[in-house]
Amino acid sequence: MKKYRIKNAKRFTSFVTLVILTFVFVAGSAMGLFNASSKDVTTYTTVQVQAGDTLWNLARTYGAANKDVRETVYEICKLNDISADTLMPGQFITIPN
Repeated sequence: MKKYRIKNAKRFTSFVTLVILTFVFVAGSAMGLFNASSKDVTTYTTVQVQAGDTLWNLARTYGAANKDVRETVYEICKLNDISADTLMPGQFITIPN
């Protein structure tokens, strides 16, 4: 049986470390440990517009409490492809929570 002798300890240690890191990375990727996901999950509420409703009031009533109302109004307009002057009673709009 042939005996192996380590001639360069630094090279051997580097090789073993590289092999272990590669194994950990490949195994972690295969198990899905490195998948990124958002902690903020946006939910939506669908509301029927009543006479006298404004985007501002709808955003304040149904929007997220920790978010600026102006941002919520912008998101409502973008999400529903509307503007303040195209809002009509009876229309259904989606509001991010």
